[in-house]
Amino acid sequence: MSLRRLFFSALVLLPCALISAAKPNLILINIDDLGYADIGPFGSSNATPHLDRIAKEGMKLTSHYAAPVCSPSRASLLTGCYPKRVLPIPHVLFPGAAVGLSGDETTIAEVLKEAGYKTACVGKWHVGDQPEFLPTAQGFDSYYGIPYSNDMGPGADGSKSNPGKPLPQPKGKAKKKAAAVNDETGIKGPTQPPLPLLENNNVIERVKAEEQFTVTQRYTDKVCDIIRQHKEGPFFIYMPHTAVHFPLYPSKEFMGKSPNGLLGDWVQEVDASVGQVLKVLRELKLDTNTLVVFTSDNGGSIPHGSNNQPLRGSKGQTYEGGIRVCTLAWWPGQVPSGSRTEEVTSHMDWLPTFAALAEAKLPTRKLDGKDLSPLLQGKKGATGHDVFHYYRGFKMEAIRAGAWKLHLDKGELYDLGQDIAEEKNVADQYPDEVKRLRALADEMKNDLGLDGPEAPGVRPLGRVANPQPLISADGTVRAGFDGVVKKLP
Repeated sequence: MSLRRLFFSALVLLPCALISAAKPNLILINIDDLGYADIGPFGSSNATPHLDRIAKEGMKLTSHYAAPVCSPSRASLLTGCYPKRVLPIPHVLFPGAAVGLSGDETTIAEVLKEAGYKTACVGKWHVGDQPEFLPTAQGFDSYYGIPYSNDMGPGADGSKSNPGKPLPQPKGKAKKKAAAVNDETGIKGPTQPPLPLLENNNVIERVKAEEQFTVTQRYTDKVCDIIRQHKEGPFFIYMPHTAVHFPLYPSKEFMGKSPNGLLGDWVQEVDASVGQVLKVLRELKLDTNTLVVFTSDNGGSIPHGSNNQPLRGSKGQTYEGGIRVCTLAWWPGQVPSGSRTEEVTSHMDWLPTFAALAEAKLPTRKLDGKDLSPLLQGKKGATGHDVFHYYRGFKMEAIRAGAWKLHLDKGELYDLGQDIAEEKNVADQYPDEVKRLRALADEMKNDLGLDGPEAPGVRPLGRVANPQPLISADGTVRAGFDGVVKKLP
């Protein structure tokens, strides 16, 4: 071959080589309180065509675990650790909390930012609302969203009831009781301050009922804009939706459209949001270089209309329905289409997985997560976790090894391979398995402990002195927070 021909052949091949070597864009969509069977790929009759397409073109992770409630789950996802290791709190965080995810922890955003990624968080944060704990202090270049759950505001603003329902009117005794239980995790009950919408570190809006209807679409528009702005990549977008947490506020365009009530309506809007994000990726020809993960922060809330079938239990519990979450992975050409895995995976795996794909350095502190990239790419012999510990707050309530799951206090043993619904306790038939699982649980005594806030492997919370709400009860934005004194209607 002539030198001239070799030169032009190299020119033709060079772009392909550059494309194949490009670091993938990463999008993690995290829905709030989505039930295991609230979407079509996991058994819902509710129409979710875009999620159905993701499942058809990608992978279903059917044994994927989060945590029983919001804040611990999100801390685990962000840090690659069991929740108790990095956010040792009894339940969740509330507005004006003195504690949050410590700045000493290395988040998934910090890992990726060091590897050259643009990072953005759009949606519900919920690992601390003081400036020291917010996304822009934890590795994200930008933030847009409500920093905690949408029910953590005044009842008069629509935060304690679904659309069309009477607003709760707490009286004196209820207010006194709520004030009495406030602690370092924040302000609880009817005395909670107004919901703030933040852009970076600035409070830009007081979120009342009318604004709640628009949140999902505004998050979606923001994410699509970020994708267009950073189309040259690489970028990491964390999109933790406010939906479908109570109170249920689907946009008025979607209200009354599903057979599953308000929750089903909001699920359909979430599905449409995913469709818009994927459409932008396809239009910009970024789909073959973007991994999209869709998941939930915990199991669905049955009292608020979620469906966790065939799993037992609800949000807040360590039965499978409270902690196993519907999860999908989509990356055309990399994640095998129409695939599924029953390997045990969890939210704490996303940091090491994304770090591996981005060729980024892992934190030096201990991680509990595992790189799932071989599993996602369908490589032969790839596995998930051999053992998984079910923590609820400070306490380990259950443990899983292979298909066997033991509820420690109850002494209930289930074979999840044959009994995913945890209906048949077989502890009496398999005493050796009970003994083996208890021994595995006991191995955590010298790391995260079995109960209580203190253990050798539990790391300190972030903590601030004199925490203040971002918006006071009269609508005044916290003085000095964004450098501007203002009052919101």
